[in-house]
Amino acid sequence: MGTAQQPLRRVPGLRFQKLLGSGANGFGALPNLHRYGFMAVWDSAEAAETFFTAHPLWQEYRQRTAEIWTAQLAPLKSHGLWDGVNPFDYPTEETAPDGPVAVLTRASIRWQKTPRFWRYVAPTSATVAHAPGVRAAIGLGELPVVRQATFSLWESAQAMQEYAYRSEKHKEVIKLTRQEKWYGEELFARFRILSAEGTWDGRTLLTT
Repeated sequence: MGTAQQPLRRVPGLRFQKLLGSGANGFGALPNLHRYGFMAVWDSAEAAETFFTAHPLWQEYRQRTAEIWTAQLAPLKSHGLWDGVNPFDYPTEETAPDGPVAVLTRASIRWQKTPRFWRYVAPTSATVAHAPGVRAAIGLGELPVVRQATFSLWESAQAMQEYAYRSEKHKEVIKLTRQEKWYGEELFARFRILSAEGTWDGRTLLTT
């Protein structure tokens, strides 16, 4: 993780990327040192294919891992910023697919707001993993404590929306984030799943 930024900057066609740690027990403030995420936006499918099949960095990661799950995604809806840009701001589909969708949320938390964030958001985020229609969910982090993200897979857009708008805990957290201005920057993105391979906790999750 610490030495990968320089070679990643030189990867042809890699438009935007983040290496992400994960939380203990899925959504805890303490890190899980055995599980990491790599989020990448590409100029083309060919550029991505070249990286994942031939780049020395990714080949080294593969050799060091006991399990990898990879998905190719296309944005359906995205708003907000990540490092001052929206990396998913390009033409999207107008209608949600009938099948599974993926959701990515991320936020830069103001230092003075971190106690309130972790008091309310961490327990609420953990409920996502057990929501009806969720196939998998995990808490990720660009930096410990203050730059956090979640990634979740849902059986359908309807299942995701029902959780977002019917969960009382979730609605309370959304209200508090606006009232108390917890975030200096935030982003929400929803994706169609083009393909997926590998396993996550021993499960394939999707058959695309």
